[in-house]
Amino acid sequence: MGEADIHSSVLDRIESEHADGLTSQGILDILASLGVRFSEATLRKWVQLGLLPRSVRVGRKGKHSGSQGMYPATILRQILRIKEMMAKDLTIDQIQREVLFVRADIEEFERSLSRIFLVLEQAREKLHSETLGFSISQDIGVARSLADELVRKLSDIEARLISRASASSVDSSHSATG
Repeated sequence: MGEADIHSSVLDRIESEHADGLTSQGILDILASLGVRFSEATLRKWVQLGLLPRSVRVGRKGKHSGSQGMYPATILRQILRIKEMMAKDLTIDQIQREVLFVRADIEEFERSLSRIFLVLEQAREKLHSETLGFSISQDIGVARSLADELVRKLSDIEARLISRASASSVDSSHSATG
């Protein structure tokens, strides 16, 4: 079962509910609830291979509670995409080599842009000049539209590369067996 089998709105809801991230156990629990087979060993392996982002250590509330590893909630989409590609007979090596796997970078870029726009909006709100505030607000809106378009374009390019890699994988497997 891949991302195409799970409605985007379900993933959107999960990502908004877990905006602070997911533990490895949280990832496994959610995938299991969606009917997706996935193990902690596979999670660790894919992280080591660079297919998935590393967790970030986050401190827990309370004295001497330590910290836990948190993954971005978007990791679920990445896992589903990888499983989809593997279902199309791409090997992990092909995914790494041919697909130029940039999904994690695109999603990190999106998070960075969100932080940038948040800081810009907060700074704009502190302005005492209504005219300057309006002008900056318009510029932020234009910049946000350009950023959204850039992210869409990068995602489209990645999707086309994935399709090309899938097609060449199928072609090479047919020529090897034919």
